[in-house]
Amino acid sequence: MIVSETGPAGLELQDVAAPQAAPGQYIVDVRSCGVCFPDLLMSQGKYQLRPPLPFTPGTEVAGVVTSAPDGGSYQVGDRVVVASMLGGFGEQVAVVEQQLYPLPDLLSFDEGAALGINFQTALFALKLRAQTAPGEVVAVLGSAGGVGVASILVAKAMGARVIAVVHRTGQEEMLRALGADEVVQLTDEWKDKVLELSDGGVDVLIDPVGGEVFDEALRTVGADGRYVVIGFAAGGIPTVKLNRVLFRNISVVGAAWGEYIRTHPDVPGLLHDELVEMIEAGMRPPVNHLYSLEDLPTALTDLAEGRVKGKAVIRISE
Repeated sequence: MIVSETGPAGLELQDVAAPQAAPGQYIVDVRSCGVCFPDLLMSQGKYQLRPPLPFTPGTEVAGVVTSAPDGGSYQVGDRVVVASMLGGFGEQVAVVEQQLYPLPDLLSFDEGAALGINFQTALFALKLRAQTAPGEVVAVLGSAGGVGVASILVAKAMGARVIAVVHRTGQEEMLRALGADEVVQLTDEWKDKVLELSDGGVDVLIDPVGGEVFDEALRTVGADGRYVVIGFAAGGIPTVKLNRVLFRNISVVGAAWGEYIRTHPDVPGLLHDELVEMIEAGMRPPVNHLYSLEDLPTALTDLAEGRVKGKAVIRISE
């Protein structure tokens, strides 16, 4: 539970009353919950959603339905993933049906929690915003982070060739194991290397990083390419030099998944169905770091300080 907006230090493990289902709500026993940047930002009071203190964070839930309303699509005992926004780092959550999606039998609860926001964001960015086609070249900045890892896996499942760009050394083996065709270190020559590997420019660039690399990253996008802005993990919000956008016929588009689903509430279910098809074809959401509930402050600190590579998950119960 977050008791003060002072970052991970403001979290306390407390016993609280179990949630009660309002009419039409389900109760889900939480087995695992993914750790994501909105959780960190909420702990710091920097997220657009600022619930009154104290509150329990946690967005990416995987668990089991233990109470269901009459006439609902899910039954007691069903394995589900939940887009909860709040409450996921507790033992139970109360949610409406629109927040529930079936957890594929092929996935564990930890993997279901890892599926969460990152994979829907990646598919939203690659399919709906970039219109990625099989055979195209996709470059992924911040490729060792949660969105980056998901983008590699989803792009490969879509039939793309992937260039993973990473700023820390020692990640090449992990990225190639995920399916990255090429791995480029973010050094002084990284732009030239990407241009060489993409025969003059990538078709799609996925950027959850922002910051100082933006100008050079834009120069790696080929004619008619699409530059997809997902976030600003590096901290800086760049500006676009429109002359290059004009002369290369480049599209620079945003992919704000959380905002999009407010006005397109049916899309998450459609994308989840596509992700399930990818899972059935062999894709797996990796769980790179597993923590206990007691170690949630450590997990958020590790995320804030760049020690999380890929996806971190909190194991709530067995």
